[in-house]
Amino acid sequence: MIIKQRKIPLSILKLQALLRRLPSYHPKIPMIKEELNKRAAGYKGESSLDYHLGFLEPKRYFIFHDLRLEDQSRFFQIDTLLLSQKFALIIEVKNISGTIFFDPLFNQLIRTKEGKETAFPDPVIQIQRQESQFKNWLLKNGLPDVPLYSLVVISNPQTAIRTAPENRSLRNKVIHCEILPTKISQIETSIKNQSLSEKELKKTIRLIKKQHTKADYSILERFNLTAAEILKGAICKKCDHKPLLRRHGTWICTQCQNKCKDAHIQALNDYSLLIGPTITNRQLRGFLKITSPAAATRLLQSMNLTSTGTNRGRVYTLSFDEDYY
Repeated sequence: MIIKQRKIPLSILKLQALLRRLPSYHPKIPMIKEELNKRAAGYKGESSLDYHLGFLEPKRYFIFHDLRLEDQSRFFQIDTLLLSQKFALIIEVKNISGTIFFDPLFNQLIRTKEGKETAFPDPVIQIQRQESQFKNWLLKNGLPDVPLYSLVVISNPQTAIRTAPENRSLRNKVIHCEILPTKISQIETSIKNQSLSEKELKKTIRLIKKQHTKADYSILERFNLTAAEILKGAICKKCDHKPLLRRHGTWICTQCQNKCKDAHIQALNDYSLLIGPTITNRQLRGFLKITSPAAATRLLQSMNLTSTGTNRGRVYTLSFDEDYY
């Protein structure tokens, strides 16, 4: 059973919004696109796991995707956590193509592709650290110790996995995606007794859900940008022109003449991703390039947003259904 669904990461949504809102000639566009491509490839690799996890008995296994928990004063992230009454399994997914070599001497991963070598941090070291942090988290929350396993899953079936002859134990830690259900079955069979009662399992699930914290950060600070560099206005869904004009409750594109009733929703979603989760009437007018305070009020009220304060001091909280993304 999937307890925490996989969602498009907030980092990807912010990068996409940033690309929509910077001039095409901006010097940091290539850097932003490169990071977006890396994160999109990672998300694609993680998503490929879902098909293989679908072969598991849903009443026996409880699955959490994209977890972020706090260990003492630090947060740690887990791509996928699988929990049962017998054991817990941490899964780290890597979407890397070419030939990969796990170097046990220097603890690094070396990818060879099209004759070029690239070094990456060793994901085996990463999952060992995650094991330690998750054990600390269980202890901190007064939860029972449970047999804990971890795997590095290579999502690309054409990726060749290599290592030194003496590093034979690697096969117990690194597998291709399609082997995952078999590996989980082997772990299940190797453990005779249950480590968690049904009550303890439910408590652990409840606490994991409660203590998960989204990773949020300023994408503008990440790339040393300012809000002044962000292009304003509603964007045409047909030709991407901006800003749109607002006339009699409708957004009109001056380039392709397309008309739209709800173009402000995408614009305000971009605002929340790039600038902040709250907005005033004045800030909305500045961002959407409209002059009428009454028209801005109607737009805000039409979205059923929660607010605090009164009159000119009213502040609205921008919130969007995750299905909107």
